[in-house]
Amino acid sequence: MGYWRSRSIEGQQWRLELRSWKFLVDATTVALVHAVLAALAAIAVFLLLQASFQGVVLDVFVSTGAMALVTALAAYWIYLSVSSITTPKMSSFLVLFMTFGTITAMATASDPKWWEYHSSQLGTFGDRSSNLFNITLIIAGFFVTTFAIYLQRDLQVLVDRGVLVKPRAARIVSVVFVVMGVMLAFVGIFPVSFSILLHNTAAIGMALAFLALLIASPWVLRGLPWQFFVVSAGFAVALVGGALLFYPVQYFNLTAYELVAFAIIFAWIAIFIRYINALTESTEAVEATRTAPKETTA
Repeated sequence: MGYWRSRSIEGQQWRLELRSWKFLVDATTVALVHAVLAALAAIAVFLLLQASFQGVVLDVFVSTGAMALVTALAAYWIYLSVSSITTPKMSSFLVLFMTFGTITAMATASDPKWWEYHSSQLGTFGDRSSNLFNITLIIAGFFVTTFAIYLQRDLQVLVDRGVLVKPRAARIVSVVFVVMGVMLAFVGIFPVSFSILLHNTAAIGMALAFLALLIASPWVLRGLPWQFFVVSAGFAVALVGGALLFYPVQYFNLTAYELVAFAIIFAWIAIFIRYINALTESTEAVEATRTAPKETTA
């Protein structure tokens, strides 16, 4: 409800022009991400309190009151958050959601030695931990596609203001992020226990889409500061270096490399969004100065 109402707020009116199906996917994904983060935060708080007050037994009235209080606080936080969604905020929530969901699945996995195989092993146990891991991937995938809507708008602003040289830069980057999101969702939809072929195809497809964007960024995103491309080159080297440490050096096992690749991908996304946001704000200030009425003297 908060996300729906916020469309009329200054700076958010562009969402009123979204097609119905786009807004439906957008609103549903944003709501799910906030709901899961609030639930995980509530569980963590209760676990910490339980560890702090060992042996304390609460009756039904105190328990109900505690749940009511936590639910009210979560609803209040969610309402405030969804009412002021921005692209940097979306990227931060994406990283938080993936991190907390994955770590929770790791900590509650029925097989404590899952890391000896690969991270996809987390989704094969058929219990609550596996369901959480797979659902995290699916929701995160749809969240990336929603994120692409915001990213396309911000990039198009930079194209219109002449910062980005390529007229189709916004469209190309948005399509790549949609592909990455769909592939990430497929990784959760098709766990290894269901189909190794489909699971690996989705995982490799997401990695290839990201690598293609990384390599093509100097051409597609021409106009961004040169420091961004230096950072991107560093991430590309780190990604390839991690692969070499996995094979043939065999310093990393597959799980370690997957975690390194995960960190590289989402760190690059976070830095990319910071650059875009900074350029949008700086060019907006310049545009405001240019269009401001000039004072005349008699």
